[in-house]
Amino acid sequence: MLDKDVFVRDTLRLVTSEIKRFEVDKRQEPTDDDIIAILKRMAKQRKDSIQQYKDGGRPDLEEIEQNELDLLDKYLPQALNGDALKDALQAIISEHNFSGMQDMGKCYEGTKIQTSQC
Repeated sequence: MLDKDVFVRDTLRLVTSEIKRFEVDKRQEPTDDDIIAILKRMAKQRKDSIQQYKDGGRPDLEEIEQNELDLLDKYLPQALNGDALKDALQAIISEHNFSGMQDMGKCYEGTKIQTSQC
């Protein structure tokens, strides 16, 4: 904030206001998972707005929304790409000795637990 970047300041204020709104609505402190869910929801809203601005022929507003989305992505956990996801699944399958389709639910749960820690 020392470089006086007004855009970053305003976008981060939007994030903090969403977090405070969560606190008021739920009457509880948000957990890390709650904050990630808030950031994902805000990113999804930005993606929808970008598409609408593209369809409406508003490149100026589209650029603003894209910059906000890029900033929000910095604070979201990175998703696993194809190879990393494949390696994680192979590790879970071999660790728990899953053998067939009947173990898919257990594999899914293990993947959720392991990838949430990434």
